Amino acid sequence: MKKLMLAGAMLCTSLSAVANDVAVAPNANDPIVIKFAALGVTVKQINPTPVAGLKELITNQGVLYASPDGQFLMQGTLIDLNNRSNLTEKALNGVRQAGLKEYEDSMIVYKAPNEKHSITVFTDISCGYCRKLHRELDDLLEAGITVKYLAFPRGGLQGSGYNDLMNVWCAKDQQEALTEAKSGSNTTAVKGCSAPVAEHYQLGQSFGVTGTPAIILEDGTMIPGYQPAAALSAALNASKAP
Repeated sequence: MKKLMLAGAMLCTSLSAVANDVAVAPNANDPIVIKFAALGVTVKQINPTPVAGLKELITNQGVLYASPDGQFLMQGTLIDLNNRSNLTEKALNGVRQAGLKEYEDSMIVYKAPNEKHSITVFTDISCGYCRKLHRELDDLLEAGITVKYLAFPRGGLQGSGYNDLMNVWCAKDQQEALTEAKSGSNTTAVKGCSAPVAEHYQLGQSFGVTGTPAIILEDGTMIPGYQPAAALSAALNASKAP
């Protein structure tokens, strides 16, 4: 698949195995698991990297790196300069694809009549660029791009931003509620409703989302920010080219 190069993204802020080394399923006694748990980080998978003495960790806080004994933590991007390959993003792509499957039933979906592609967007109601992207929804649908939304309150799991997203996800007509909220209308509280906004937020954090909109493509690639509908359509079409 061709690498997508989308420059100028705008957002509202708030791996290869080494020879003779294999991925290790973490266990409770692993020093990495123990030390990271003390930090509130759940280690889901421990993988080798091409760098001697450095382990890749798939966690609930995204991709991290550590020494085998868990003493040293590194947070950042690992790049193979020889191959011009972003190893951190490659690892995250698989994490994102698997994670999205778990939350398909709780997304707000605007399905394209003649679907060719789909994008999943972590969104917030108060984010100006999220509203701008939503105003182009008809253009995306007409281009055959289904749009799936997950909630990502930029202010965290409290305050009006979180409550508004809860109200939208609890609404009887979620699509209408989201569109109305992004047009500036007040949301309507639904008593006794339980919506997975906190779960969506935590999922986004594990994907490396730091602001909205964050657009996830079908191959797990993330575009951190707004892109016009025409640019998204062109990039998606190019990614399918032989």
